[in-house]
Amino acid sequence: MTRYYHYTLVILLALGTLTLMRWNALNRYGSYVDGSANELIDKNEKHFKNLKQLTFSGENAEAYFSSDSKKLIFQAHDEEGQCDQIYTMDLKTGRVDMVSTGDGVTTCAFFEYPKNEKIVYASTHHYDKKCPPKPDFSRGYVWKLYESYDIFSANSDGSQVKQLTNESGYDAEATVALNGSRMVYTSISSGDLEIWTMNTDGTDKRMLTNTLGYDGGAFFSHNTKKIIWRAFYPETEKEIKDYKSLINESLIRPMNLQLRIMNADGTDKKQITFNEGANFAPYFFPNDQRIIFCSNMADPKGRDFDLWAVNTDGTNLERVTYFNGFDGFPVFSPDGKYFVFASNRNQAKRGDTNIFIAEWQD
Repeated sequence: MTRYYHYTLVILLALGTLTLMRWNALNRYGSYVDGSANELIDKNEKHFKNLKQLTFSGENAEAYFSSDSKKLIFQAHDEEGQCDQIYTMDLKTGRVDMVSTGDGVTTCAFFEYPKNEKIVYASTHHYDKKCPPKPDFSRGYVWKLYESYDIFSANSDGSQVKQLTNESGYDAEATVALNGSRMVYTSISSGDLEIWTMNTDGTDKRMLTNTLGYDGGAFFSHNTKKIIWRAFYPETEKEIKDYKSLINESLIRPMNLQLRIMNADGTDKKQITFNEGANFAPYFFPNDQRIIFCSNMADPKGRDFDLWAVNTDGTNLERVTYFNGFDGFPVFSPDGKYFVFASNRNQAKRGDTNIFIAEWQD
């Protein structure tokens, strides 16, 4: 999955050109600290100050901060037929560097906290250097769970790649606790899609969920005591049959995802959203008392995704963004000063998804 959308990517030379293009574009616009672009903020978006666009073409998503809040790591591709690769961005200078291998398809990158000397991401490069085929949408909108996805660590410049998972099937969606104690990820190694944790060197793997259905996109709270994730548990006979049929083809249908929270050891699981939409990309507020997430709950057609916030007990639901399109992958910087998300707003061409940063106002 990636944590929500799958993207795809390609030739190393083209990627090098893309990196240079993005770097030049960022330098033309200036780094985040140079100014603001409040015209990008809807009048109802009260929590944003000095919203600024950081990327300007292609599909860019899942941007996460380094523990010192100075860099982002994200996945991106430009032009049709390409596969996502992983990039880092210096928020002061605007410099962008590709840190994945340039082969296969990658997803779900994260800094290895707290030192930021290493990164983690999922990739298929060890299985095939080519982009894998796109999913077959004849069965409706589905996500492809590439069986060759494994989780890798590397130095922050992309060197010394080390494979952390080698079980059969999909392993991806890894994020790291702020204190560096554990990594949480999604794996189908048990036969179903479950939440697992492991040490950052790949040892001591533990399964935390065990209910038929999809569990994924998990994050630790800042104090590392809780985990928030998204889940779909089929209930009716028809839903169960459809889910199992898709899983047998390494597919899932992400039509109704609900957010759940649990202790870091897997105990005390609770559902905190209850709607008919697809709720995903949950992230803890700096105080760990609220969750920011993406949902299409307000659109009867299910096409418009906005950011929402809710208390960890499911109360005090609040709409955060009002853009008519996609807003997703919301993240607070560890120091609590900045807020990053991906959006279709201000797109140069239809389908572009770019990364934006703002100061957060309570």
